[in-house]
Amino acid sequence: MAPPIALPEAFARAVAGLRSATPRPEITLEEVGAPQRLAPYAFALAATVLRDGDEVATGRLILLHDPAGHEAWQGTLRLVTYVTAELEVDLAADPLLPGVGWTWLTDALDAQDAGHRAIGGTVTQTMSTRFGDLAGPPTVGDIEIRASWTPVDDDLTAHLLGWCALLADTAGLPPPGVTALSDRRPAGAA
Repeated sequence: MAPPIALPEAFARAVAGLRSATPRPEITLEEVGAPQRLAPYAFALAATVLRDGDEVATGRLILLHDPAGHEAWQGTLRLVTYVTAELEVDLAADPLLPGVGWTWLTDALDAQDAGHRAIGGTVTQTMSTRFGDLAGPPTVGDIEIRASWTPVDDDLTAHLLGWCALLADTAGLPPPGVTALSDRRPAGAA
């Protein structure tokens, strides 16, 4: 049996930070296999966001670590994310949606004081119309956010909480502690 491989301290602390935070109840996190060719060390989480029992958004957050550093990263750690959600057709058609989607990411990181640099990414909005044997609503819209950034230190707890806030915003969840009016039931209702 091979001896256990010692992980670099910075990577081990970063993974511990990602594992330490508890997201809001609508978000389920699961450790998944990370891509092995992007960096010498990698860790990944997958997320599912539920609203009223329905899956409304999914995401993946990947931590990459190269102890030698990477010039484009401006550091040794890099976070990469992919988030997607189905949207109402009128929202998905809004030409301002990409800018709003990008703000969801940057505001979420800033609100958690998740210090970062070298941030970049794309926001894609799509409209799909189904025909023939494909059952479902006639037109659906989606948003997809792909981004990466370099954390300024190896405590990634704030980054995970920021990423969870991005997931919640993308899924259209109300802020924590706020009940959407459509979710309120009259007293005594089952």
